[in-house]
Amino acid sequence: MLGKTKILLVDDEKRFRETWHRLLTGRGYGVITAGNGQIALDILSKSRVDVIILDLKMPVMSGEEALEVINIEYPTIPVIIITGHGTVDSAVECMKKGAYDFIVKPFEVDQLLLAIQRAEGKKKLEQKAKQTQDELIRTLFNFNTEKKRLKTIINCLADGVMVTNRNLEVILHNPVLMRLLEISEKLENPFPVTKIITDDSLIETLKKILSEGFPENELISQEIRAGKSVLRAISAPSLGPSRNVFWSVAGTVTIFEDITAFKQLDQMKTDFVNMVAHELRSPLVAIKQQNNVLLEGLCGPLGEKQLEFVSRGSNKIDGLLGLINDLLDVAKIEAGKYVQRRVPTDIGKIIEETVALMEPRATEKGIALTFSLKDLKPVQADPKNIEEIFNNLISNAINYSPEGGNVTVTAQGLGEYMEIKVEDTGVGISPEELPKIFDKFYRVKHPKTRQVTGTGLGLAIVKGIVDAHQGTIGVESVVDKGTTFRILLPVIME
Repeated sequence: MLGKTKILLVDDEKRFRETWHRLLTGRGYGVITAGNGQIALDILSKSRVDVIILDLKMPVMSGEEALEVINIEYPTIPVIIITGHGTVDSAVECMKKGAYDFIVKPFEVDQLLLAIQRAEGKKKLEQKAKQTQDELIRTLFNFNTEKKRLKTIINCLADGVMVTNRNLEVILHNPVLMRLLEISEKLENPFPVTKIITDDSLIETLKKILSEGFPENELISQEIRAGKSVLRAISAPSLGPSRNVFWSVAGTVTIFEDITAFKQLDQMKTDFVNMVAHELRSPLVAIKQQNNVLLEGLCGPLGEKQLEFVSRGSNKIDGLLGLINDLLDVAKIEAGKYVQRRVPTDIGKIIEETVALMEPRATEKGIALTFSLKDLKPVQADPKNIEEIFNNLISNAINYSPEGGNVTVTAQGLGEYMEIKVEDTGVGISPEELPKIFDKFYRVKHPKTRQVTGTGLGLAIVKGIVDAHQGTIGVESVVDKGTTFRILLPVIME
């Protein structure tokens, strides 16, 4: 009987029960019979029943009495009333007590079968509705649970969180955000983002994220001020379902981190480096001058051994002075004070002079140093800074190229920009090291270049200078093949 519709047929006429038991089982139904309402209730307490066919007039317990109990204790089972004394009033009364259908005896087989089929459909629909309702309740419960969990997590974060919709209204924020922004007023979501954010650059960033075509996986990081604090704001798109595409940008998410202490520490570091560098440079310059006096024989002739040791000491002092100068340059770049003056500058002339200066050193190492210039225009720049760029790049190219190698410097006009390339045929840089070469104090590790001395500050200074001149610098390299540095600088347009 498993899987079949089970029918409870309740009627006090034995012949009627037997006849319909045979007819219904012959059509695939499972049938249980009962002679009165009390027996029917006993069966219901022990067996699963899908549909009840119930006669009204029976001894012991009538159909009306049984219907009242069934409607209370088994409200999901549809009841079809059958009676030989049917009236409109009795039918209405039965419906009020919970009956599903009402059939008057005598009736045709098809008439009862149709009523049973409708009752089956009703029960299945009710079961489906109940299942859907249970799933909806479970989904809502899970949703509310996740919502509360998310709220707890956000409220416990050490960083501020702000979520906006497409109208730039704040729809979610945590208490830390209000503390970081120094806002004591309690605000209920949603409210305009401009009510708590006064930094125009951050507002423009949020608008940019909401604009069409912004990449869904891109982040924008920037620093803003909030009172006496410095905050790092990292903004990204917030995705949501859309009619046209599966996901679309529904708003923005911004994380606020208080970096005031780090900025203060960085400033203290810069101040310390400046102080130490200045304090060290003065005595070193004095020692250098005294060594020069000895080397020039102004204090009397030096023996061969004495001359060698004094020369070594003088070279070490030059190295220390170079390191100190590099540290001061880095500190000035970080403070935005390195570019002192900008004038129309002839890049070609600086390249010629630098190559001429470096040529003896390249010749000594057996390296061919060449340059080419094409369609150059003046650049608004600090000549001293530009000279330092070429000193660093060409010097590195020579240092990291083997005997018999080539170093080529090219400069050519490209519309509004000038392209400068410094190419060598040296040891190259591995792909994993390329992203780090502009970091301060980072030096490329290679067995062939262990003898090359340096501070690891040269390329950091070069990048700082290029950035300060609104230019860009990139690098391409192949291990054991060579490296190419490419710089783009804006030219003065006529």
